[in-house]
Amino acid sequence: MQIKFLGTGGAFDTDYLNSAAILDFRGIHLLIDCGFTVFPTLVKKNLITKVDHIILTHLHNDHCGSLANLLIYKQAIEKVKPPVILYPSEGFKQQLYKFLKIQLKDPDKYAEFVPLEQFEGITAIDTFGQHSEGMQTYGYIFENDSRIVYSGDLGKPDALFEKLQKMPPKETCVFHDITFNPDNIGHTYYKKLLPYLNGVDMFGYHCDPTQNPLDNPIRLVFYEKDLMA
Repeated sequence: MQIKFLGTGGAFDTDYLNSAAILDFRGIHLLIDCGFTVFPTLVKKNLITKVDHIILTHLHNDHCGSLANLLIYKQAIEKVKPPVILYPSEGFKQQLYKFLKIQLKDPDKYAEFVPLEQFEGITAIDTFGQHSEGMQTYGYIFENDSRIVYSGDLGKPDALFEKLQKMPPKETCVFHDITFNPDNIGHTYYKKLLPYLNGVDMFGYHCDPTQNPLDNPIRLVFYEKDLMA
């Protein structure tokens, strides 16, 4: 597996672009999230032709805001087979479909919707209400010989790491959203991640890296050039 981030910022950290990544996984190129900066970034970096599968953590604008643009581009400009959108639950698919229908009228013309359960090696972690009250969010675990964990937006890390602790031991790299403001309850305050550092490689994303405190031992994706697209 190889992961490359297209951006590492939060909704308002526009200098660092929306957090999103392309994961080369089991023969596919999987785009994780597609916020409002992602489509132009894919075009600018000549990576848009690479995307053939898409998965979303939730439906906030900084995670899905340019998805319709991407799907239209694939059909109208590239004239290729519609990308596959993997969805973790029927309820989430219906929310996403409704969101896309406003912009695309007939989303089935622009994407193939496939239940995540049909795709081997990806586990969804249901984190409903743990980022924004009443909102459906997901984290994901991707597995081959090693394991990559992607938190999505998550106010508390407990559910994610409880799931990991029940899985067989394996080389694991965790990419976790992070905040340096203890009052930001929609994301995980960096000190809450410290008990989980043993046994995994961990990187923080979805933040303004210039606010990184001196006592934070968690490496930030933004400063890891081999993780950036």
